[in-house]
Amino acid sequence: MTENPNITENPLLIGKGLPPFETIKPDLVVPAFEKLLAKLDAELTNLEAQVEPTWSGLVEPLDRLKESLNWSWGVVSHLMGVKNSPELRQAYETVQPKVVQFYNKLSQSKPLYDAFKKLGESDRSYTLDPAQQRIVESAIKDAELSGVGLSGEQKERFNAIQLELAELGTKFSNHVLDATKAFSLTLTSIEEVDGLPPSLLSLAAQSARAEGEENATPENGPWRITLDLPSYGPFMQHSTRRDLREKLYKAFVSRASSGELDNKPAIDRILQLRKEKAALLGFNSYAELSLARKMAPSVEAVEGLLEELRRVSYDAAAKDLAELKAYAAAKNVAEANDLKHWDISFWAERQREEKFAFNAEELRPYFPLPQVLDGLFSLAKRLFGVTITPADGTAPVWHEDVRYFQITDETGAPIAYFYLDPYSRPAEKRGGAWMDECIVRAKIMENGTTTTRLPVAYLVCNQTPPVDGKPSLMTFGEVETLFHEFGHGLQHMLTKVDYPDASGINNIEWDAVELPSQFMENWCYHRETLFGMAKHYETGETLPEHYYQKLLAARNYMSGSAMLRQLHFAIVDLELHHRYQPGGDETPADVRSRIAKTTTVLAPLPEDAFLCAFGHIFAGGYAAGYYSYKWAEVLSADAFSAFEEAGLEDEKALIDTGIRFRDTVLALGGSKHPMDVFKSFRGREPSTVALLRHNGLVAA
Repeated sequence: MTENPNITENPLLIGKGLPPFETIKPDLVVPAFEKLLAKLDAELTNLEAQVEPTWSGLVEPLDRLKESLNWSWGVVSHLMGVKNSPELRQAYETVQPKVVQFYNKLSQSKPLYDAFKKLGESDRSYTLDPAQQRIVESAIKDAELSGVGLSGEQKERFNAIQLELAELGTKFSNHVLDATKAFSLTLTSIEEVDGLPPSLLSLAAQSARAEGEENATPENGPWRITLDLPSYGPFMQHSTRRDLREKLYKAFVSRASSGELDNKPAIDRILQLRKEKAALLGFNSYAELSLARKMAPSVEAVEGLLEELRRVSYDAAAKDLAELKAYAAAKNVAEANDLKHWDISFWAERQREEKFAFNAEELRPYFPLPQVLDGLFSLAKRLFGVTITPADGTAPVWHEDVRYFQITDETGAPIAYFYLDPYSRPAEKRGGAWMDECIVRAKIMENGTTTTRLPVAYLVCNQTPPVDGKPSLMTFGEVETLFHEFGHGLQHMLTKVDYPDASGINNIEWDAVELPSQFMENWCYHRETLFGMAKHYETGETLPEHYYQKLLAARNYMSGSAMLRQLHFAIVDLELHHRYQPGGDETPADVRSRIAKTTTVLAPLPEDAFLCAFGHIFAGGYAAGYYSYKWAEVLSADAFSAFEEAGLEDEKALIDTGIRFRDTVLALGGSKHPMDVFKSFRGREPSTVALLRHNGLVAA
């Protein structure tokens, strides 16, 4: 790693504003953090020596200290997700241990903890507003869960665990990215691509050209199929070649489970360390530690909800499979009597086509990305009174495909901005979709004047890229994903909270954070929203009415199976972090197989190593928290039913309800407990009725 001579001009040390991506290079990372961490270490020592238990003497200087680290580390972490390279990895892995050590030191600072305790207990706490009080309470709890009460060997051990867990998470994520990238199928004959839709043939030819087959065409090939979802998903749905589906499926479910990229040792170690960490803090399991900062009151409460949903969805999923087998049998195909995992997507798509008289590919031309964005933005204007306009060229970007947008309020004043990185780039970008913070809203005092710093979000998707001169033609599933991430973005961007520690998604209990994202998905099926964006990319023709009716009819097609799949992940996650004993009689894979007996209707294959690619819980923030998707979906379905009750076609009622949603769920951030926020919107606690109704699992 070479030293950079221009350390004073290192862009990673700016610490505020939009990151100048074009000047940030991997060789700047190490020198930047050596300098930054030394500076922050001195600032922390200084703060500890003169801290006062007041808002201005404790919280404000601490925010300034944290923010300069969060800014620099946030930029590097973001680039690890969207512009991964061997050089960046090496720099990240060199710096990560030092960053983790500093965060440990910060969160375990006894002088700062004592000052927070004093501030929380003193008469001064009455002068704090409710958001400030909640920030103080959270800071005390966070310090306790970060080991502030430990001493001597226990604290040393705790910090060593934190460090090792951070490194294992990075390694896990890199292994999944590399394993996904390492496999591909190159097809050269027309027979091998039988059944594949034109959109996939174009993508596969483009992928082949990118790998050096410069004469590859959609018509004549060669075609390169990868494990990247825009390639893998449509192949499994449409390829008539059962042998190739099997090959691809087995490669997908066994990712990162062998050789140099094997994640099994990392899983064992992560679970062992998490259990030890929980024990050091006085918890019986890591799940109990995880729930100490969540909305759900206990592991039992979570298991109660998951079991309620499992009972309903298991029967529905068993019925789905029986119907699929009967459908395949009626087609007189050899595989009908023995449907395997690699047959399910294919036959489900055939059955859906026949049952609802359309296929997913027919809809693609009606969902070009520019048109979908127009529809999404006009919905945001109708519901929340905000206007979204392109601001490309006004912000530095990390890739030429990245867009930049501005959000203004009713008066035309800017209130937020966001980046959109829409397309899959398997060589350098991790899979999935996410929203992350670039800049957090806050009141900032500079040179004696106070200004409001506006929030900026990163919205990252992995949808089908533009191919052969056409815009990105999205599947309906990709449209739902974009709406989902935009929902997260709205909560970050429409916040009214001016304290960074409770602004946007900060300080919101993790199992409530999916509420706005899952809420937004419902609008994809709303007549006016859908017709506003579904227009043919060549003719401008609006989506024909019969397609809309079919989409509605197909909405709950196999929804029992879809729900059971999510419950399988959630229950496995909880079991691994609550009852499982590392080093005991069972392996993590055994636990998964045992739980699969009641959470799958087709048992996983022996080679299915799904856990080895389960980044959510081993490399993301969802450990003992994957249930959050279902917990929050209860909230989001109930929230959407407020709009249904008001009348989805009643413009005034829609606007009134939208503004109420904006002023509560989207505006209040982490300034109040999510149950209080929900009740201020809905007027009562949530119920599971709307969730089951929306999924077609209970009579409307």
